[in-house]
Amino acid sequence: MAGISDTLQTNAAAGRASRAPATVSNGEVRDFLALLKPRVMSLVVFTALTGMIVAHGTIHPVIGFAAILAIAVGAGASGCLNMWWDADIDAVMSRTLDRPIPAGRIAPQEALAFGITLSVGSVLFLGLIANWLAAGLLAFTIFYYAVIYSMWLKRWTPQNIVIGGAAGAFPPMIGEAAVTGSVSLDTAILFAIIFIWTPPHFWALALVKSGDYARAGVPMLPNVSGPDETRRQILLYTLVLVPLGLAPALVGFGGAIYLAVAALSGAWMLVCALRVWRRREGPAATKACWALFGFSIVYLFLLFATLIAERVLGLFFAVPGLGA
Repeated sequence: MAGISDTLQTNAAAGRASRAPATVSNGEVRDFLALLKPRVMSLVVFTALTGMIVAHGTIHPVIGFAAILAIAVGAGASGCLNMWWDADIDAVMSRTLDRPIPAGRIAPQEALAFGITLSVGSVLFLGLIANWLAAGLLAFTIFYYAVIYSMWLKRWTPQNIVIGGAAGAFPPMIGEAAVTGSVSLDTAILFAIIFIWTPPHFWALALVKSGDYARAGVPMLPNVSGPDETRRQILLYTLVLVPLGLAPALVGFGGAIYLAVAALSGAWMLVCALRVWRRREGPAATKACWALFGFSIVYLFLLFATLIAERVLGLFFAVPGLGA
């Protein structure tokens, strides 16, 4: 572990030396938006909305929209703080070196102030327009992602994605809490699905980008335990994920359509993981990793979109013999 730490410090110093951080921002609006990690924000909004829709309660549409907005801003704030803290390693990774801070378009201190302002504002706003349980969960999520994951786990353990994945799994619970002031087994299951989905999703990318993480000194699993062990872990997590994806139908808040979608998409998710396991060399291995990474996004989208559609479009049909 000391060797990893030394490598990280050396590469981080090289990253800081390779760029000239801005002291005053010359970034455009789009650069500040980029700090919010819009793609991650969209996933948070989508899963939080699912939590609101499956909740056993109702919420005024205006309050619901405001709550989703607060959750989105909170997610963006945590992404901004993550970019502020990771600016040194972002500068030495090919896929992140053009982010606003390492590229010198936004000053680190401005990104920090921006992230803190959005964090505090989003939590207070959610507490005032919804309830303080939802606000507390949002605050904890921001703290978990910005501090526990970004500042500690990411640079310390190859299990960073596993433990840190909890940060991305809380939004359904926040959404339900905004509606009901409580959390239930339903959104706990959605939390578990996202939590178990995160490692195979991200490790597929890490296998392709292992060189980036090695240069940055980030102890990702492929660099610490090797690609073969990473492939084994991907397969094991997928074997847990696929039956877990059926759980909403088994406990009754997913209907017949959900069960069919979860079973079919889960089967293909497993096929993708098996291809990653079997194809270990050359372009075929890279293609398999990209295929799993891409389909894993589709898989999660299909599960949550189906839960929404069953209720919004009136397509919920209970599965005989299953659920409550």
